[in-house]
Amino acid sequence: MRYRTFADEVRAKGITIDDDSMITFVLPMPKSWSKKKKIQMEGQPHRQKPDIDNLAKSILDACFDDDSMISMMFCRKIWGERGAIDVSSRS
Repeated sequence: MRYRTFADEVRAKGITIDDDSMITFVLPMPKSWSKKKKIQMEGQPHRQKPDIDNLAKSILDACFDDDSMISMMFCRKIWGERGAIDVSSRS
């Protein structure tokens, strides 16, 4: 159910992806972290679950009925105050 809700949100926001896209998944920091730790970790690589391949698959599935047309992807996941997905052009 959460997967469908996510896909609906991505479509509603009009997110588009092509071979030149850089996708940044911003994962929210735990509320239990201290303010100091949050400042240190802002923008740092997120090296725990969820796996980046699962995040990438979920956004491709939401954007395309058939995502075989995408030949390359550039993705990263970082820590942030709030969760977000940023899709920008690499050029």
